[in-house]
Amino acid sequence: MLFKIIFRLKVYDLKSIPEKGGVIIAANHISFLDPPLLWAVLKRKPTFIAKKYLFSVPIIGHIVRLYSIPVDVVRTRPSTIKEAVRRLKNGELLVIFPEGGINHDGSFINAKRGIGMIASMSGACVVPAFIDGTQRVLPVGARFFKMSNITLRFGCPLKLEKGEDEDEFGERICRDIMDRIKSLGSCL
Repeated sequence: MLFKIIFRLKVYDLKSIPEKGGVIIAANHISFLDPPLLWAVLKRKPTFIAKKYLFSVPIIGHIVRLYSIPVDVVRTRPSTIKEAVRRLKNGELLVIFPEGGINHDGSFINAKRGIGMIASMSGACVVPAFIDGTQRVLPVGARFFKMSNITLRFGCPLKLEKGEDEDEFGERICRDIMDRIKSLGSCL
């Protein structure tokens, strides 16, 4: 409600997200406001893949621990991948920022390999999501919110195709996910 009233949030194609089963939401990441935005909008309780250092930030760290799986940005540990796959196989919804962190200039960079590994090992569908406006509301390094509109658009789920094995699916996700996210932005 807060996002809708203050920042005139517009959400498109939320129904693209399956209501049941393991689902990965793959979104661009342009502001610290992106995780709370997704948490507020998604109808299912999400679990985030978050950088390990966020778990030790005062106040925020407590909240991050409740809703996230830690990832070491220097070297992803197998336990992180296993925990993400376990949760997806249990039918949970997982949010991943495929670029591996906040993209300060808003350009799109290649996805890290982790999203492909998690998708291939879990067999979960991947729903691309494009976020716009949070970089103006709370720019990196800003101390205060600024007024701006926020838009969030979800795309069609990417699923394992007939005749495609898990490794091919993971490679396709890594190769195509950022283009899918970028194309959602051109629809706005």
